[in-house]
Amino acid sequence: MKLLVVNPNTTASMTAKIGEAARSVAGAGVEIVAVTSPMGPASIEGFYDEAFAVPGLIAAIADGQRAGADAAIVACFDDTGLDAARSFGNIPVVGICEAALVTAGQIAKRIAVVTTLARSVVPVEELVRRYGYAERVRVSACDVAVLALEEPGSGARSKLEAEIARAVAGGAEAVVLGCAGMADLAKALSARFGLPVVDGVAAAVKQAEALVSLGLATAKTGAYATPSPKAYAGMLAPFAPESDGRT
Repeated sequence: MKLLVVNPNTTASMTAKIGEAARSVAGAGVEIVAVTSPMGPASIEGFYDEAFAVPGLIAAIADGQRAGADAAIVACFDDTGLDAARSFGNIPVVGICEAALVTAGQIAKRIAVVTTLARSVVPVEELVRRYGYAERVRVSACDVAVLALEEPGSGARSKLEAEIARAVAGGAEAVVLGCAGMADLAKALSARFGLPVVDGVAAAVKQAEALVSLGLATAKTGAYATPSPKAYAGMLAPFAPESDGRT
């Protein structure tokens, strides 16, 4: 089984961290192929960055499909371009936010999602509502820029821990890390706070494995039907759906 893990931002060091987290939980015989988006923002923090990250995500999934990937994972907690990727792809596509919430929801009632900057709170809250967890989840930010997670001496870890401590004091029974760049911290944070800490990358790997093992792929009727052929103009011309719906 080959799982494609796409970092929709262009920071390769973060891709390496995400890939390591994915491989640490992958089952026997599962190959993890972690790739960095070929175009777009260095980090995804809010609606504007997300919009410009989608073309690179689709390009990476197209390459992965051609290389034989059995499923793809969108490794950004905004589930960047997830619906577009599912419409495009022939293979299952899993978003790390949805995967993390589904996983946490099976082990706790009161869940805290700790994301990076305040501007990311509303996008994540909208996903929480969309996935049906609004009554069980509280979203907060630790005031850490995504790229600061890659910088030694930034103080990012201590800020994250302080926000988790506040969430636990407020009654959280499980914590979801609201950024793929936090993927390497889940086990240590779970041990420190004595409760489940869910990393969406790891959760997405296990859910992707399950979908492939069950022989399930994205429905191609209705909402995720293959895009209709049409011309796209300007820089987006290479992304125009062809007769088979692929770039």
